[in-house]
Amino acid sequence: MEYFKILDDMFKEFSEYKDIEKGKGIRGKLVTIISPSSSKLAAVIEAIHLASLLHDDVIDEADKRRGVISINAKYGDHTAVMLGDIVYSKAFYELIDFGSEIAKVVSNAVYLLSQGELEDVKLSKSINLDKDKYMQMIYKKTASLIEAACAAAALIEGYDKKDFMKYGKNIGIAFQIIDDLLDITQDEKTLGKPAMHDFYEGKVTLPFIYLFEAINNEEKEKSQEADVNEFDSLSESSLAQALGESVPEEQKEPEEETQENAQNNDNKTKQSNSNIDITKEITSAVTNGVVSAVSSLPDEHNVKKILNSMEVTIKFNFKD
Repeated sequence: MEYFKILDDMFKEFSEYKDIEKGKGIRGKLVTIISPSSSKLAAVIEAIHLASLLHDDVIDEADKRRGVISINAKYGDHTAVMLGDIVYSKAFYELIDFGSEIAKVVSNAVYLLSQGELEDVKLSKSINLDKDKYMQMIYKKTASLIEAACAAAALIEGYDKKDFMKYGKNIGIAFQIIDDLLDITQDEKTLGKPAMHDFYEGKVTLPFIYLFEAINNEEKEKSQEADVNEFDSLSESSLAQALGESVPEEQKEPEEETQENAQNNDNKTKQSNSNIDITKEITSAVTNGVVSAVSSLPDEHNVKKILNSMEVTIKFNFKD
């Protein structure tokens, strides 16, 4: 993709940059779908995203990114932070060429992105079960830049940016919810980074909020009383059950079959049947959000291209 070549040319003088593994460039891809001639803008958006990842890995103390050693793990936190600053600075320098309106849209997204990162850190210090706070945080942290990318590309083409911002926001929120789900359901090789990373950092993502709603009262009391660093006190069996997975026999404690136990087992079966199917719930929300966003776009706004790319977009790159 041309915008990756432009991006590489921006930072070819920095040897550390060459050790960064590229993603599939969902933000740049969306820019070029809406405005095919805007490869440079796509490169600028991807540069901003890259800078945020360099800083994010330092905050998370991550040792891998997209399956390879992260910059902070290889060169140290100071180098990673400074390289992130260099990438941010160059991106904003190039952004000026696109005029004040586009510059304001994109720079405001970076402001929101930074707020989202701070909110993410704050929320991880306690067990947050408020879906609205979670949605606000992922909008700022992830969706805001995708929203801005779509808006900026629309402005270049002379389109009304409002519809494209809605589309970008929904794609971004969908992307982050799926990423949070994959953190639980996939292994390190698939993710390109450690699995269950959010869980061990005490981050209560949407799957865990649904988990809390699905578990029994005893487990709820235990989690509410626990320090955030003891969030893993929730049993693996409860996690597996809420995710709709079977609990290994060796994890089950034998029970004497009494009338009371039989009644309890019957109640558990009813509760299990009424538990939220997290995957279905999230997938439905994602689908509805994206379809709603796309259906709001008039035909002249490359709807067919966007629809054709939607499946690719959703599957695109969950290693970010």
